[in-house]
Amino acid sequence: MKIATYNVNGINGHLQVLLRWLQATTPDVVCLQELKAPQEKFPEQAILDAGYQAIWHGQKSWNGVAVLSRNLPMKEIRRTLPGDPDDVHSRYIEVDINGLLIGGLYLPNGNPAPGPKFDYKLSWFKRLTDHAKGLLDQGIPVVLTGDFNVMPTEKDVYKPERWVDDALFRPETRAAFKNLVDQGWTDAIRKLYPEETIYTFWDYFRNAYGRNAGLRIDHFLLSPQVSKRLQAAGVDREVRGWEKTSDHAPVWIQLAGK
Repeated sequence: MKIATYNVNGINGHLQVLLRWLQATTPDVVCLQELKAPQEKFPEQAILDAGYQAIWHGQKSWNGVAVLSRNLPMKEIRRTLPGDPDDVHSRYIEVDINGLLIGGLYLPNGNPAPGPKFDYKLSWFKRLTDHAKGLLDQGIPVVLTGDFNVMPTEKDVYKPERWVDDALFRPETRAAFKNLVDQGWTDAIRKLYPEETIYTFWDYFRNAYGRNAGLRIDHFLLSPQVSKRLQAAGVDREVRGWEKTSDHAPVWIQLAGK
């Protein structure tokens, strides 16, 4: 099974890029973030025509998450992260696909930090960590994937000294990510490529992609049952270089059968 995550940065504005990538790579499951479209504006027919069924949670102008499946039945489990009934941001969606639980997430950016947005980021992280612990305690195969908006180490950011005060790289953010992983999750990319420089995001400004001035902020965290099935992982970096594309590139993993 090939599972991918892709922050599309506006699904309607970048739909042709998404469809081109789906046709070229045919992942079995795709988690999308930053749809930037209300529920009724999701391009369901275009996704169906591409061979994928979809479950999505839209939001006008901002956020928005979805899961696409090709030839695999999926069942929605939840479309909100537990812990705050007043949080209306569409940032989390969870589905069951053939007994594999997949949580697709778009963690808050948190800038400017410190401030209310950073406080929200850390509280969201805490809710995610609490929920993730509950999933691990069930002993079921789980994949948590999406745009985490965190560079876990200096290896994951171009010129880290320039990012020390940014919400994506502040010590509190990296500590929250480490606390989550230390529950027993495996960072799929780092399991297979422990030392390589790998980025998943390049800003639109200052020729960041051309200079490879990137960040690794899109991650796959695997429960122990899934980690042992991990065969391959990578970033479809070239997609970032296409015309009218997202500032993220798709990230993927390949899992062996049960």
